[in-house]
Amino acid sequence: MPQRTYHNYTVYILTNKPKGVLYIGVTGGIDDRMERHLEGKASQFTSKYKLKRLVYVEEFQYIEDAIAREKKLKNWHRQWKINLIEQDNPEWKDLYKPLGSDLDP
Repeated sequence: MPQRTYHNYTVYILTNKPKGVLYIGVTGGIDDRMERHLEGKASQFTSKYKLKRLVYVEEFQYIEDAIAREKKLKNWHRQWKINLIEQDNPEWKDLYKPLGSDLDP
């Protein structure tokens, strides 16, 4: 059986406004990935719809688990995704904080 690699993987949902267009992705580096989204360099879809607001995150130790969750969420009905977001983030606040942004100068 192949060795499972431990890491920190994130499944995330982006939007452009509350209950707007939703994008579900998975990454092994949320800070780098978010910087690419913010610069409009991550994907044509996220650039086209200006999806820069991180409204949901879920972390995993193993990439296989993260990919499975991403696929599951992508198959959900839209309202289920909205309900998932609103359980933890009812105001649809942007959850992204760059590394070091919470440190005092």
